[in-house]
Amino acid sequence: MWRAAQVFRLLSWSYALYFQLSKHSELNRPGLSWVLFGLLTAWTVACGVAYLRGFGRRRAWVVGEAVVVVGFMACTLLVASEQWVQANQSWPTTLWATNAVVSVAILAGPAAGMAMGLAVMGTAAALKGAIAVDLVRSPTILIELAVGLAVGMAATTARRAHAELERAVRLSAALAERERLSRHVHDGVLQVLAMVVRRGREIGGPAAQLAEAAGEQERALRRLLSTEDTLGADSPAAASDLGALLRRHSADRVSVSVPAAAVYLDSAVAAEVEAAAVNALTNVDRHAGPGARAFVLLEDLGDEVVVSIRDDGPGIPEGRLAAAAEEGRIGVSKSIRGRMAALGGRADLTTAPGGGTEWELTVPRPGRGRP
Repeated sequence: MWRAAQVFRLLSWSYALYFQLSKHSELNRPGLSWVLFGLLTAWTVACGVAYLRGFGRRRAWVVGEAVVVVGFMACTLLVASEQWVQANQSWPTTLWATNAVVSVAILAGPAAGMAMGLAVMGTAAALKGAIAVDLVRSPTILIELAVGLAVGMAATTARRAHAELERAVRLSAALAERERLSRHVHDGVLQVLAMVVRRGREIGGPAAQLAEAAGEQERALRRLLSTEDTLGADSPAAASDLGALLRRHSADRVSVSVPAAAVYLDSAVAAEVEAAAVNALTNVDRHAGPGARAFVLLEDLGDEVVVSIRDDGPGIPEGRLAAAAEEGRIGVSKSIRGRMAALGGRADLTTAPGGGTEWELTVPRPGRGRP
């Protein structure tokens, strides 16, 4: 769009040159008008180079162009009489001034583009001392607004499409890399683990324990390779599927249940919730006993997301958490509750001796309401 805008810039400069050649004899100061037109030509070339090469596609340059355009329009009073101003469009033509409207719309969107269109027409109205309200005879203000709106919407759509294309390319590359790694892992590590499982069970004794450990790792590795934890085609930018993140921690003694539809959260928020859940699962593995099972449930409630981690272990004795905090063991207070508090959420613990332990991690989802 920036390149197309420079084609319009060239055409509008050509029209400004034709206008200058046609009207310079009517001006009070034709010599000064040619000097100003030389400066206008130099600025037109500078803008064309800046936008084509890319270094001008930033706010400071575009704001500078808007100021320069308004300044050139104001120079009409230096080269023309009041009668000429009333009978003609402003020097060096409203069409050339529309370049600023196009640049602002491309950079900042339709609202800013329309505002710049109003600024151009406001300058022209100030020169004449009146606002043209006859939109049939003088529809220029509608044209300026339409240019700002149309170009701004097109630029916004183009940026969104470009971002989607880049994300699709990254997703395709990530999936291709996953397929490549899956083939290598399957041909090497998984086959070795499967052989250890088979031979360990045949030998028995201590080797059977090794076989069970190898089998658990083999299943975990297969789950990791098959989990679609990359961004889906319909996911918002800078978001992660919390369900996919939690599914990666499924194991023989860890059951994970998530909704069929993806549960998207901001990537940083999703990572913190996952980390808190992993800390809770680690506590189950360390303190709930070798036979304890953990159950992870993810619920999408619209305006908030809830992750429940429950185990069937012996529970936490009364006063044990306070004693652990006094001993300097801050896993619960910092890694779980601290993380959730930092996200604006909460972490509720329910436990009783012999009744297991349940964590309920709740995080708000800004901008979403309950269905």
